[in-house]
Amino acid sequence: MFQGETAITVDDKGRLAIPTAYREQVAGECGNRLVITYNPFEEGCLWLFPYAEWERVRDAVNALPNVRAQHRMLQRKLVGAAAVVEPDGAGRILLPASQRATTGIEKKAVLLGMGDKFELWSEQEHLKTTRQTIGEDDITDEMAELRL
Repeated sequence: MFQGETAITVDDKGRLAIPTAYREQVAGECGNRLVITYNPFEEGCLWLFPYAEWERVRDAVNALPNVRAQHRMLQRKLVGAAAVVEPDGAGRILLPASQRATTGIEKKAVLLGMGDKFELWSEQEHLKTTRQTIGEDDITDEMAELRL
């Protein structure tokens, strides 16, 4: 279970260090393998999955009938762009240059633990989304049932 927000620095080679708090978990539970791919729903964000969780997501997405354009787009963004990354001895992973460029992730980024995966945001997009509020008209029935 990943949770929490961490400011991350991406070095000149496009590497970021997995936060120390997650390294044992990534090494043990994830077999030291993560899969990085686009968040198909929000700009400026990549998803990092533990390999076993990724296999579940990949298989579900690939099972969608590809006769629908939306399914093919989801398959391209998630499966087609996926890259397996393994932290090096210093706990760093290399972010694919194309994914960094597309999402605008540069020197400063934010890593969010989201339970079964991480979200990696460009600093600017993270600030923009964090400053947004959920208005009363935006509350779904499921949200209304939560006791927050």
